[in-house]
Amino acid sequence: MRYVIDFSEGSKEQVDLLGGKGANLAEMTKLALPVPTGFTITTRACLDYLQKKEFDSNELNMEIRQHIESMERRTKKKFGAAADPLLVSVRSGSKFSMPGMMDTILNLGLNDETVIGLIQKTGDSRFAYDCYRRLLQMFGDVVCGIDKNRFEEQLDFYKSKNKYVLDTEMQAEDWQKLVAVYKDIFLEVSHQPFPQDPYEQLTLAVEAVFRSWNNRRAITYRRLHNISDSLGTAVNIQEMVFGNFGSKSGTGVAFTRNPATGEKGIFGEFLLNAQGEDVVAGIRTPQPISELELLMPKVYQEFLKLSGLLENHYKDMQDIEFTIENGKLYLLQTRNGKRTAKSAFKVCIQLVEEGIISKKEAIQRINPTMVTQLLHPVFEPECLKEAAIFAKGLPASPGAASGNIYFTAEQAKKASEQGEKVILIRQETSPEDIEGMVVSEAIVTSRGGMTSHAAVVARGMGVCCVAGCEEVYVDEFLEQATADGVTLHQGDPISVDGTTGTIYKGSIPYVQGDEWQVLEIITDWAKEAASIDVKANAETPADIETALKLGAEGIGLARTEHMFFGEERIFEMRKMILAENEESLMAPLNQLKEFQKEDFRTMFTLLKNKSCTIRLLDPPLHEFLPQTEEEIIHLANATKRTKEQINHRIAELHEQNPMLGHRGCRLAITTPQIYEMQVAAIIESAIEVSQHEGNSTIVPEIMIPLIGSQEEMLWLRERLVRTIQEIFDEKEQVIPYKIGTMLEIPRACLTAEKIAEAADFFSFGTNDLTQLTYGFSRDDSVKFIGAYQDKQLLKNDPFQHIDEEGVGMLMKIAVDKIREVDPTIKIGVCGEVGGDPQSIRFLKKIGVDYISCSPYRIPAAILTIAQES
Repeated sequence: MRYVIDFSEGSKEQVDLLGGKGANLAEMTKLALPVPTGFTITTRACLDYLQKKEFDSNELNMEIRQHIESMERRTKKKFGAAADPLLVSVRSGSKFSMPGMMDTILNLGLNDETVIGLIQKTGDSRFAYDCYRRLLQMFGDVVCGIDKNRFEEQLDFYKSKNKYVLDTEMQAEDWQKLVAVYKDIFLEVSHQPFPQDPYEQLTLAVEAVFRSWNNRRAITYRRLHNISDSLGTAVNIQEMVFGNFGSKSGTGVAFTRNPATGEKGIFGEFLLNAQGEDVVAGIRTPQPISELELLMPKVYQEFLKLSGLLENHYKDMQDIEFTIENGKLYLLQTRNGKRTAKSAFKVCIQLVEEGIISKKEAIQRINPTMVTQLLHPVFEPECLKEAAIFAKGLPASPGAASGNIYFTAEQAKKASEQGEKVILIRQETSPEDIEGMVVSEAIVTSRGGMTSHAAVVARGMGVCCVAGCEEVYVDEFLEQATADGVTLHQGDPISVDGTTGTIYKGSIPYVQGDEWQVLEIITDWAKEAASIDVKANAETPADIETALKLGAEGIGLARTEHMFFGEERIFEMRKMILAENEESLMAPLNQLKEFQKEDFRTMFTLLKNKSCTIRLLDPPLHEFLPQTEEEIIHLANATKRTKEQINHRIAELHEQNPMLGHRGCRLAITTPQIYEMQVAAIIESAIEVSQHEGNSTIVPEIMIPLIGSQEEMLWLRERLVRTIQEIFDEKEQVIPYKIGTMLEIPRACLTAEKIAEAADFFSFGTNDLTQLTYGFSRDDSVKFIGAYQDKQLLKNDPFQHIDEEGVGMLMKIAVDKIREVDPTIKIGVCGEVGGDPQSIRFLKKIGVDYISCSPYRIPAAILTIAQES
C-alpha cells in the first residue's frame, strides 16, 4: 500500500485520498503553475495511524524519506544540511475545507546548524532567526501541546521592553535572543530539548497533524458542517517559500470574487514581509490586495492572470493562498472559496449568465442550509438613526445581531447555555475558539482582516462578523473593551452590523433581510427540476403570504389550535371547556365558529386555487386553561363561577402524560361537537369564497390528528361527512373536499392499508411518530440527546433528522401498504423534518408526494428536492 503520493502524480479527482488541498496542489502542478514542489501523505495513512490497524510506521517513514530525497534532487537543496538547507511546511488537508481547525507547521528542518546555513545562503540573519522562532512556537504548540501564549507573552514582553511596536522592527539580534528564550520554554514545559534532527521533527509533526483530526475544535466544526468523522486528513509536505524575506516579499489570501457580496473581481489581502499564518491568524491587519498593484505591478498582473486561469479551470470562485519571495510569485493553495449565502447565490447566477456552468450545476452548488443565511437580519432603520456607534471595523460577514459581550469562548458558551444571546469579542480568534464562535450571535475582533480566521469561519457559519477593529483595545484579563475613551465590560449589550462593519452600544431591534430577487431566481430554476411539491406549515396571513412568496405550492398544515389564542378567542375557548352541558357548550362553539370562518376565508382567498390542508384541534384542552392565580380569578369573575369551580375543572383535565392522553381524535370522540363546528366553518368558508371569487375551485383538505385505528377513522369520518352534507343541503351548493389523517402513531403505520379505506389523503406527523417510536419526550429529550450523541449512541437528533432505521422504516411500511390500496392517493410529511435536507432525501426515496415545512425552510426544501431529482 502506498501512503505517499507526489504532487506530480495526483489529480483533483483523488480528493478522498489526497484531501482537498493535496488534490488541488496536484492539479496546479499539472497545469504548470508556480507551485513549490512537494508530496501528500494520504488520508489512508491518517486513518490507519489513528486506528492502529495494519499501520506500518516504518513503511510510511521510508516513503517519506524517498520523497524528501526526490525533493532534494529537484530543489538542489539538502534536508538537514548545514549549507543551503531544504525547509518544508507541514499542512493538514481534509476532503472538505476546515479552515484553521487542524494544525500546520512552517519552517520545519531548521535547527541550530541549519539556521546558520540559511543565513549563509540568504545573507539575512534577521530573516533566518525569525523563521527559527516561528518553528519553535508552532512545533511547541502543535506537537508538544505548549500553550502558544507562553511564546506570545515573551514576544510581547521583549517588544515592550525594547519599545518595539511591530514584529518587523525586530532585528537579527532580537530574534536570536528570543530563539534562546523559546528553547528554554520548550525545555521547561516538555522536559526535553527541541529536537535537532530534521527527520525526527518531520515524523513528530506528521503524527501531530494526524492527531489533530480528532482535536476538540475539529470535531466541533465537523458536527456544525455535517462532515463525517471517518474521512481523516491528508498531510501535505511542501518546500518552504518565504514571504518574510524582506520588503520585496509577502504573503496573502485572495478570492476571485467577493466572498461576502459575490461581486466579480479580485478580493483579498496581503502582508509584506510576513508568513501565511500572520494573515489567517489575524495577528497583523493586512493591506487590500489592490495596493499590491502599486507596490509590485508585475507580480499583481501575474496573479490576476493565474487567478483567472484557476477560476475558469475549476468553474467556481477560488480562494487562493500565495507567497511572494523576493519578487517571485508562488501559489500555495487553491480551493473553492467559502462564501456567504448572498455571495453563493450571486456567484452561481453570474456563472450561469457567463455560460461557465448550467442551471443544473448552479442548483447543485447551493447548500440548502444557505437559504436561511441569505435572508440575514438587518437593523430597524429608524432605531439605527439614534444608535450610538462604539467602533468600526471591516465588514467580514454580513448580518445584524445584538447580544451581551464576552471575551473568551468558554465564557460565551457558558452564558449561551444560560439562555443569553452572546457576542464574542477578542483581539483575534483562533481555532480553539470554535465552541464559543458557534454559540455567538456575532463575532468581533480588534485584529485581522477579511481573510482572517474569524472572518472565514463566521462566513462559513452564516454568523455576522466585524474584524480588524483596530481602535478597540480588548483586555481579556480585565474583561473589557475600550474605544475612543468608552469602555464596555463583560455582559454589556452591543449590536454588530456585519454588512457595514459598524458596532453600536446597546441593543437594536432588527428585521429579516430581503434578498428575495436572487433567491427567487435560484428557486425558480430548482422548481423546474423538483419532483416533489413543497407546501407550508402556516395559518396566519403573514406566514401564508411569506410562504407563497418563497415558492410554496399550498398549505400542507394549518394548525387550528393556533387560531384559538388571542384575548377574545381564548375566553370563548375557556367558556366551552367549562360548559356543564350541551346547551352551555353550543354558545361558545358558535362564537368560535365565526372566528374560525373569518380565518378560513382569509386563508382560502390568499391561496386562490392552491391546496390547503387544515388539521382539526390537536392539543389537550388543559393547554387553553389559565395557569396563574390572577388569570383564574379573572376567568371566574368573567364566567360567573367561583375560583374553586375553575380549579376543580383544571384538576379534572389534568393528565399525567398529556401528549399520550385526551387529545386529537380522542377529544373528538368524547366531544364530537368540536370537530363538527370546525368542519362546518371550513366548508361554509370555502363555499363563500368560491361564490365570491367566481372561477375559484377550492378543495379543502380536512385532516384528523392522532388516528390509530380504522375504527376511529370510520367513526369520525361518518359524523363529519354528515355535517358537511347538512351544509350542502342548506346552502344548495356542493364543493369537493377531502378527509384524511396524520400518520403519527406506530400502530397507524402498521395498519395503514385499513385506514386507507376511509382516508382521502395522508400526512406523516413525524414529531409525534418519533416520540412514540423512541419513547422520547420531544420537550424533555434535550436533556440527554447531547449525551447520546457525544457517546455516539445516536448519530443524529431524531427530532431534527429522520431515524431511517426505526421511524423511517415505519413510514416506508405505511407508504407501501397505502399504495397497495390506492396507488394515486396523496401522501405527505408535515412534521419538523419536512424541511430538513438530510430527511428530504430519504422521503423522496420512500415515495412521498409532498413535504410541508415552515415558510422560511421552503426554498431549502425545493433546492434539496431538485438536487436529488
